[in-house]
Amino acid sequence: MSREVKERTILDRFAQDFIDVVEKHAKYIIVSGFVAIAHGRSRGTEDVDLIIEKIKKDTFIKMHNDLVEAGFECIQSEYPELIYDDYLSDKTSVRYVRKGRFIPEMELKMAKDELDDYQIQTRKKLPLTGLDLYFSSIEMNIAFKEELLKSEKDMDDAKHLRIIYSDVLDEKEITKIKADIRRLRLS
Repeated sequence: MSREVKERTILDRFAQDFIDVVEKHAKYIIVSGFVAIAHGRSRGTEDVDLIIEKIKKDTFIKMHNDLVEAGFECIQSEYPELIYDDYLSDKTSVRYVRKGRFIPEMELKMAKDELDDYQIQTRKKLPLTGLDLYFSSIEMNIAFKEELLKSEKDMDDAKHLRIIYSDVLDEKEITKIKADIRRLRLS
């Protein structure tokens, strides 16, 4: 399937700049709405959702300090120990922005269960996006949108991804992931 490389958006540049720092400290995946947007779907969003592997506090502190040095700040706190202990360790996300800006935002969370671990293990660079970033698999994105999230916007995202990847989708994988979602997130 041939696609022209799209022109970089503010959200693309923001994601790439943020990931350039994060990937020095942790494996990551981009999930949710930005996946569909990066594949040409027109819909508004002002954030990118990022899951990182579970890391120790000292590694997070180094990553946070590098993000600050690169021009980002955490909305919840400037203190990395507090961010780690009160948010990330408690499976709550935090948001980073460029210093002095409100948008776009990076919503960052650590992997919280075996499903997140599996997403990180099966991460992929998706050439059709034109971005040098790791995403959760297309099957994973479709399964989450159809089985867990289910908003109109999420269902439209899933439909968009199904059209683009119709010739390579692994429906058995989507079914397996949906079963894992029901077991781990909906029970």
